[in-house]
Amino acid sequence: MSDDLKKDIRTLTVEELESFFEQKGEKAFRGRQVYEWLYKNSCTSFDEMTSLSLELRKLLNRHFALYPIRLVSEQVSDDGTVKQAYRLHDDHLIEGVLIPAGRRMTACISSQAGCALGCGFCATGFMGLKRNLEAAEIYDQVVLLNRLAVQKYDHPLSNIVLMGMGEPLLNYAGVMQAVEWITSEKGLGMSSGRITLSTAGIAKMIRRLADDQVKIRLALSLHACDDEKRSTLMPINRSNNLKAVKESLIYFHRASGNRITLEYILFGGFNDTEEDARNLVRFASHFPCKVNLIEYNPVAGAHYVRPELPQMKRFKAILEKKGLTVHLRRSRGRDIDAACGQLATREGNKK
Repeated sequence: MSDDLKKDIRTLTVEELESFFEQKGEKAFRGRQVYEWLYKNSCTSFDEMTSLSLELRKLLNRHFALYPIRLVSEQVSDDGTVKQAYRLHDDHLIEGVLIPAGRRMTACISSQAGCALGCGFCATGFMGLKRNLEAAEIYDQVVLLNRLAVQKYDHPLSNIVLMGMGEPLLNYAGVMQAVEWITSEKGLGMSSGRITLSTAGIAKMIRRLADDQVKIRLALSLHACDDEKRSTLMPINRSNNLKAVKESLIYFHRASGNRITLEYILFGGFNDTEEDARNLVRFASHFPCKVNLIEYNPVAGAHYVRPELPQMKRFKAILEKKGLTVHLRRSRGRDIDAACGQLATREGNKK
């Protein structure tokens, strides 16, 4: 049986694995063994499952396949940031980033190949959507970036942010399954409180996160608190305007008790005025939050520029004067393809 006809074993539940072995006249616990090899030990081939007999490994190989993501390119910044491009089994490209800050090791991972939202400042948005990532492809990024953190910095990942390519809430099932494998005792055992999902603002899906009592943290890619400006930057705002998104965030906070992070990229001369700051203060007054002001990384084809540092500091001071908790995130990886989608685009253009 050729690989393209074999079922991806990582689409099976542990119960389905148990049932498979029972149907083959084997003990059900073999399914639990395989599940542990896949998600606790992060195996990428059946040959690595050494607690199974050679005959059982051959049985798995006859019926199933594994499709791990493959590292194809890596860029290392002078500031220690490492950006990797991965090729999927169907030849699409995605990105993952390791961001070291002292003993804090953050993995920024992707949830889709490309993105359908078309934000005017984002290289991924220019790519369009190729497809949702499988849960295993999201999980694999965490495994590879954790190994990189240990090898390069002698420290495992401390944080995971779903802020890479794609809109996580438009791949809800895949993201939630990956989170389960990452946080479960039967998987990598990482803390759900160390995972942050960043959304462009899909109001009904933010409410679903609340209703499903998902334990991860939430960040909103805000970038403007005026509907006209935000719709210019982010077309999703036309169907999920600031009022709808605000109400969904209030709902999420009431359900979870978690403080929300507001991500606000500063674009010179566009959203960095005193009035913009006042609008942000009003938006942030409806729920406990912190604000991350982000220095823009220019992208080819986008018509936005990075503000000067004094202007960014003035904007930050206005927010702080009104009592907001604010962090100014300086650009990381300026000397590499740091902005989301740039490295995957470069690799794709080589073909």
